[in-house]
Amino acid sequence: MAPLPLLDHFRGCLLGLAVGDGLGAPFEGLHADMVFHDFGPMETILRNPDGETLYYTDDTQMMIGVAETLVDHGRIVEERLCEAFVTNYHPDRGYGRGARRVLEAMAMGEDWRVLTQSLFPGGSFGNGAAMRVAPVGLLFCDDLDAVMEQARLSALPTHLHPLGIEGAQLLAVAIALLVRGGEFNRKAFYHELSRRAQTEEFRWQMKTASRLSVCDTVGVLGNSLEAHRSVGTALACFSVSPHSYEEMIGRAIGQGNDTDTLAAMAGALGGAYLGVAAIPPHLLDKLEDNHKGRTYIDHLANRLYERYQQSRNENPAAAGGKEQPRLPQ
Repeated sequence: MAPLPLLDHFRGCLLGLAVGDGLGAPFEGLHADMVFHDFGPMETILRNPDGETLYYTDDTQMMIGVAETLVDHGRIVEERLCEAFVTNYHPDRGYGRGARRVLEAMAMGEDWRVLTQSLFPGGSFGNGAAMRVAPVGLLFCDDLDAVMEQARLSALPTHLHPLGIEGAQLLAVAIALLVRGGEFNRKAFYHELSRRAQTEEFRWQMKTASRLSVCDTVGVLGNSLEAHRSVGTALACFSVSPHSYEEMIGRAIGQGNDTDTLAAMAGALGGAYLGVAAIPPHLLDKLEDNHKGRTYIDHLANRLYERYQQSRNENPAAAGGKEQPRLPQ
């Protein structure tokens, strides 16, 4: 694959997430068999998605908040991140009950930290932190340790459980590896993710995903909202079809259940690796373009890239003082 300008990868990642989210949203909660029975082959769904417009969900709306915070501050600042979440919050975007309660508490000036701790004993281990973390992987792609830490900080307002945090960290590291470009090397990719996996659940997910081929089902990895039952699935949807945005999105939606988040995460991975041109124009054109829609998300990607370049210029040592690194061959 010929090298692309890095900006194309940034744009592809954020827009790829939003398009995948919008494509997967109508099928959320459906069993995999019902997706095909009621709507036809995935090729048909992707060629002519239902409706004139693809509307994104809370996945994209919260990703926008993370990106806005990073653009404005160059790092995760909890207070500003929460402000962005509250400013963007619209309950009709499909937020879960727990997320709604936390965001509404933030908006009312209540002690949302106590609420976050009490809603889920031990903290939430859902995939809500992972679904929004892609901008972290982009901005800090030169420093995987920084990716891990900033992803952790981005998760904490809503996800305190180690699995919820780890899911965000591993997806952000995957984004960072893929946005660097170079020919995809499955072994090197999963080696780095496995090396950074901290729990038995995610070590198993990375090991299993690394062995799947295009002929295998990824369903063994899960399709539900738990981070350790969805992040590995999204990674596998990408890695078994790394050169086709449509195939990875179709595979994600075909799993059923939490289809919007699976497709959003897979779309972010695919866009980060393949660039914005890999997103079929007829799908990108359908993405909503009103307030904070397609044009705004594209603008955010450009601003995030500018922030990345500014950080490199101000601190070349952080980037190793070398050319943009590539995925290990």
